[in-house]
Amino acid sequence: MTRSPDTRPPVLSVRGLSVRFRLSGNRHIAAVTDARFDLAAGECLALVGESGCGKSVLASALLGLLPANARSTGSAVLDGDTDLLAADERTLARSVRGRRIGLVPQSPAAHLTPVRTVRSQLEETLRELTGVRGPALRGAAEAAASRVSFPAGHLDRYPHQLSGGLAQRAATALALIGDAPLLLADEPTTGLDRDLVERTVDELRRHTDGGRALLLITHDLAAAERIADRVAVMYAGRIVEIADAGRFFGRPGPRHPYARGLLDALPERDFAPIPGMPPELGALPEGCAFAARCARADERCAQLPAFDGAVACHHRLPDDRPSKERTDA
Repeated sequence: MTRSPDTRPPVLSVRGLSVRFRLSGNRHIAAVTDARFDLAAGECLALVGESGCGKSVLASALLGLLPANARSTGSAVLDGDTDLLAADERTLARSVRGRRIGLVPQSPAAHLTPVRTVRSQLEETLRELTGVRGPALRGAAEAAASRVSFPAGHLDRYPHQLSGGLAQRAATALALIGDAPLLLADEPTTGLDRDLVERTVDELRRHTDGGRALLLITHDLAAAERIADRVAVMYAGRIVEIADAGRFFGRPGPRHPYARGLLDALPERDFAPIPGMPPELGALPEGCAFAARCARADERCAQLPAFDGAVACHHRLPDDRPSKERTDA
């Protein structure tokens, strides 16, 4: 059954989001440039791309967690009433993080309190976000852990006693408490075996199908294919393609040569890696940043291609085959 389109205003509307890091010697790094997308209730948007392309920086900007030498511009409006880029730290800490936006962090060990057990951290979050107290609290904590296949026998352990995969699951359990309208999941499958990857992303999909929005930041294209409604591809700090997941992973496939290269590099496909390396974000070319690695590049690529909401490329691949809509299992 095809998921019906959502006609409500977007949960998150991002326009012109850019992040620059100031370095010594009047240098800067353009970590994110002119990102723009909408994310609807009940939708999963997977943000994919090679490591270092700016995906996690974008998530940090949305939560106001950038370091002091970073400057963000543009807008990121949550539920039509709060510009996350303009909000002060008090607003973000008291009413946004955890309550309106949940976060599955890329480095869970850094977000878990080292001197408290997993159980105590789950119980504290349940008290704060759901109001559960008393005898029911213990069972609620175990239910929260069970959602992400965190073993009950490990609930009384401290973070340093957990494997990387268990720490990841503990962080995911904490993020799901409260059912925030928007969930940012930054590499939520790190350290998990394939079975746990599938169980984790399926739980994220169930969370989304309950009417919440999910921004899934991942390099795991198989996980993205399993649960995403749309895919946004980032390269060298810019979003270069946004497409329906069915079209992206099926037919006609990606239209940006870089996005097509990501799929072709998968072992189950052509297993053909993209030649060369991404450019340094502190020394980006004036034109297309992918041109040096692209077999289709020519003199037009000396000019930066505009993003029209779908693709940013002077040599976009043909879109001449019928689309394959994403259907629910």
